[in-house]
Amino acid sequence: MGSKAINEREVITLQAWKVGILLFDDVEVLEFAGPFEVFSVTAFNRGQRDVFQPFDVSTIAAASGKLVTANNGLKVITDYDLADAPLFDLLVIPGGRGTRREMNNPEVLDWIRRQDKTAQWMASICTGALLLAKCGLLDGKRATTHWASLEYLRQNFPQIAVIENVKFVDEGHIVTSAGVSAGLHMAFHMVQRLLGTETAQDTARMMEFDIQFEEQME
Repeated sequence: MGSKAINEREVITLQAWKVGILLFDDVEVLEFAGPFEVFSVTAFNRGQRDVFQPFDVSTIAAASGKLVTANNGLKVITDYDLADAPLFDLLVIPGGRGTRREMNNPEVLDWIRRQDKTAQWMASICTGALLLAKCGLLDGKRATTHWASLEYLRQNFPQIAVIENVKFVDEGHIVTSAGVSAGLHMAFHMVQRLLGTETAQDTARMMEFDIQFEEQME
């Protein structure tokens, strides 16, 4: 489908994009719950009988089984684990303390690399960028992460051009965002990029989220 925003009349005839959000123990809650809400709330013909939701959102556990204990003790039952997860059009990788552990988990890294070969888009929030970096997927690209991890990313992955003081960095196939609430900005950016400014504004209005959308370049 490419990255160009598509006409609203076109999208209601299409199958929903599959969005997967990878979860692991000690994942930051808002970093997965925020994008989950944005993509889930996005809709056309809102309030009418033929309402259409263009994103089919599900969660994946990084370990065997589907129970994940997020940061501050929130327990989440995911839709899939790595063994039974399908392929996704967009894979979202949040951050949190658990990323340092998952950086040394070859099963998770191999799964991310396999998804990258088939997904149209990959996105990270906060230290989720470290997992993409460890997989080699950010080599030669610009990327960002939480302000407290910028220097770590810069020192440990010198082949990445680390960008500071931005909400997100869009490199086409891969989009990285800064920490926590910046994941919401990244998700709204993807909605705008794929479905246009009007749809992104409608989604933000439903969520009562204040955000200014810049004009997109055709």
